[in-house]
Amino acid sequence: MFDYTAGDDRPWDARLLSWDVLGSLGHVAGLRASGLLSPREHARLRAGLRAALRQVESGRLRVSPRQEDVHTALEAWLTGHLPGLGERLHTGRSRNDQVATDIRLYLKDRLLALHAGALDVAAVLLAFAARHRTALWPGYTHQRRAMPSSVGLWAGALADGVLDTADELPALWARVDRSPLGSAAGYGVPLPLKREAAARALGFAGLDRNVATVQGGRGKLEAAALFWCTQLGHELGRLAQDVILFSAEEYGYLVLPAALATGSSIMPHKRNPDLFELTRARAAALEGDLVTLWQVKAKLAGGYQRDFQLLKEPLMRGLDRTEAMLAIVAHAVPQLGVDRARCAAALEGGALATDEVMRRVEAGQAFRTAYRDVAAELRGGARFRAPTARQIVARRTSAGGLGNLGLDLTRARLRRARTWQARERRRFDGAMSALAGRPFRPSRRPAVRPSRRPTVPPSDRPTV
Repeated sequence: MFDYTAGDDRPWDARLLSWDVLGSLGHVAGLRASGLLSPREHARLRAGLRAALRQVESGRLRVSPRQEDVHTALEAWLTGHLPGLGERLHTGRSRNDQVATDIRLYLKDRLLALHAGALDVAAVLLAFAARHRTALWPGYTHQRRAMPSSVGLWAGALADGVLDTADELPALWARVDRSPLGSAAGYGVPLPLKREAAARALGFAGLDRNVATVQGGRGKLEAAALFWCTQLGHELGRLAQDVILFSAEEYGYLVLPAALATGSSIMPHKRNPDLFELTRARAAALEGDLVTLWQVKAKLAGGYQRDFQLLKEPLMRGLDRTEAMLAIVAHAVPQLGVDRARCAAALEGGALATDEVMRRVEAGQAFRTAYRDVAAELRGGARFRAPTARQIVARRTSAGGLGNLGLDLTRARLRRARTWQARERRRFDGAMSALAGRPFRPSRRPAVRPSRRPTVPPSDRPTV
């Protein structure tokens, strides 16, 4: 029974241990402001919790197999070190608003880190666009050559797409940045809690004021966070697919260096884009994490349900996948090469047909007439004099075109996003450091004691 209700959740729940300590520090500050702890009691509990945080960071305080979750692990440690006083820690709260607080603190830290990672990806794409802005290649529709494009236009569009998603975070942030503490199991508590004091101590901008909102919203916030990640995943997956396609021998526009490729176990000539294929796959798997969240929270009755326990795994797994994709793409993009000769050669023929139509339009011919004439000539095997690369660019100076990418405007967007990121990171880290009594940044050290199961060595997995 215990293994069924707690076992699978423990490793995911253990990631919240440091946040549970910090949430408890905010909680005891709220209890002191509410007159439910004396100054001495508060000081001793605060010192005990800060000592617990150091134990978590050193790896000495973990969730044991005998403990259900991080809450029991922390309370057991505290009552053991502060007998008689540690038992007062749970005054005025439930494990329901406790874990909701932990999740929000965890989400604030992870979302800020992912936002920074997204901005790093946008920055390397912008640098790639600037470096290759004059490298022309075909643009495609229906996977057929359409009109002249450029590597700069392609990379700049991807940078804009990443920034579009990054710019959506402040709206989500405003929802994450509300304290659930004091809502208990969803109906408040019959105590004079000053919920605002705990919220201020934890650095939240405000409250989830209606106490029933907290449990009613469980899963909704997690799904919103993963939806934001999924939008980033779509951009990264599309980038990965383009790199896979355009670095293939049939295209050869992009050059995949050996450091970004893997070999074959049987074919010595192969240079496989595994890194980008796995990015594409992780983007798809991320959607699966989101769907899992949606399905777990769907159609539940009001109030707390134990189903909520299963929200942590897809949430944390999805955040991990997003972090990994952002890091690898930021690492890989600057190393891609561009074969300008192959790109230019691919522009010959039909990809320049629209340029011929527009040349005739500027000479005075009606568009529809010019279109029909050029189409007929192409069917007859005609080949038009190709404009030079300089002429192709010079004829596209409208906003956002090949000759007017507006990368400076995108860089300004990036600077504004970094300003927001830095401000919120300072505010969040400042609040956590004040609670910890010293500079605090979360550790990724596992906070769960592993079970004594035999380990299986990784298999050899050559690609083909």
